[in-house]
Amino acid sequence: MLLLLPALAFAQRHRDPLTQPEIDQVRDTSWEPKLRLPLYVQFARARLIKLEEVRSDAKAAKDRAKQTHDLLDDFQLLYDELNDNIDTYVERKNDIRKPLKIILEADTEFQAKLRALKDAADVPRAEAQQYAFVLDNAIETVDSSTDDHRKLLADQEELAKHKKLIKDPSKGTGVSPE
Repeated sequence: MLLLLPALAFAQRHRDPLTQPEIDQVRDTSWEPKLRLPLYVQFARARLIKLEEVRSDAKAAKDRAKQTHDLLDDFQLLYDELNDNIDTYVERKNDIRKPLKIILEADTEFQAKLRALKDAADVPRAEAQQYAFVLDNAIETVDSSTDDHRKLLADQEELAKHKKLIKDPSKGTGVSPE
């Protein structure tokens, strides 16, 4: 029984940030970076929107710090998954220029929202300390990823000039794009 407690604690801490409908959407777009990558942007954005709602809801004041922490953690997990997917598509030599432009626009939005939360003057210090670490990690990740995304887009543009990118990744896989 005592051996199960650490496993349960780990499972609770690392829950899947995706809902079942989101999981289904991701699964349905596995071979299509032009569809899949924007989904991760959409899901990450939804967590930040929910975060803004929680932050402005007077009824949520009691556990606002925990909800803020959890939503920031979900955002971070989704953003990391977005980057993992980008890496996969780059390894496959897929053309991801179009979704990268969407991602770069979202990066700017995400940076602004995360910094606004960090700079919020109306947050009690004790509350902010409960999510400061995960917020700092999210800001750091988005900042460094934005630079990586810009460089990757430039690299993709160069590869496209030499026709070294795969435009239709589902071709020959038996999977058809929607």
